[in-house]
Amino acid sequence: MTALLEVSGVSVAIGALPLLDGISLSVRRGQILGLVGESGSGKSLTAMAAMGLLPLIGGRVTAGAVRFDGQDLAGMTEGQRRALRGRRIGFVTQNPMTALDPVQRVGDQVDVVSRLHLGLSKSAARARTIDLMAQLRIPEAGAVAEAWPHQLSGGMKQRIVIAMALAGDPDLIIADEPTTALDVTVQAQIIQILGSLVRDRGVALLLITHDMGVVAQICDRVAVLYAGRLAEEGPVGPIFAAPAHPYTAALIGCIPQDGMAKGSLHGIPGAVPSARAFPPGCRFHPRCARATPECTRDVPPLLPRGVGSAACFHMTPEAG
Repeated sequence: MTALLEVSGVSVAIGALPLLDGISLSVRRGQILGLVGESGSGKSLTAMAAMGLLPLIGGRVTAGAVRFDGQDLAGMTEGQRRALRGRRIGFVTQNPMTALDPVQRVGDQVDVVSRLHLGLSKSAARARTIDLMAQLRIPEAGAVAEAWPHQLSGGMKQRIVIAMALAGDPDLIIADEPTTALDVTVQAQIIQILGSLVRDRGVALLLITHDMGVVAQICDRVAVLYAGRLAEEGPVGPIFAAPAHPYTAALIGCIPQDGMAKGSLHGIPGAVPSARAFPPGCRFHPRCARATPECTRDVPPLLPRGVGSAACFHMTPEAG
């Protein structure tokens, strides 16, 4: 099946500062791709490139291409890109607490999307809003539509933000860490809702997260970013069974498991480097137990590994 969103060898800079280096990934209709990595890895910047929003932060694509449904975003006018956003590409923001206008009722904020992108009348837009809210398991949707944002819980606000993303009937949803500000129970509910949307509507979902547990729960494929480069990409099952890249293995090792021995859960030492101080060679080598002089000197190419790919000079063997 042809990819709906295809990011091919994309590099991004803001001013003279290079931030992303040769990122390639794709997602099809009916598929969930997890984009994972620590803060500063380039996840949100990749999403902004995919939505054509880089000019808003003074950024630009310096190499590669972003294609949506076969169309190159760089070849579109800003008006054409704006028509895609909200209509064919829905966006779920990272923090529902700040995503909603505090002086507008939440139903009005959902209504405006379908009125703008689908041309619905005021009454038809409100009927669609209430239907979407009911699908998102919001009780008494009609009454909630009349509420102000401050009257809703964090989980309810996130459902409203998802309804806004769905109101234009998009083909692709980009969700930027949609569960970060929520408690564990509500996180599970939101993840379940997003998974159901993909199954029931056949949309594509690009899910940005730092939580490998969420990736294991919902995603079909995963792309692991580190310091602006792609470390590993492939189907979730094989990667979790035998991660090729040491950074992927370290992220998986941070997931709590039932029955773990006390003190066996370890973090990753160090931190993602600043874009102004990326190390030479493999950017993970200062934190990597497998690093050799080659890693400190040369950039590892992204090479096929089973049904996925990884960029490491010392890949782990595939699972048998």
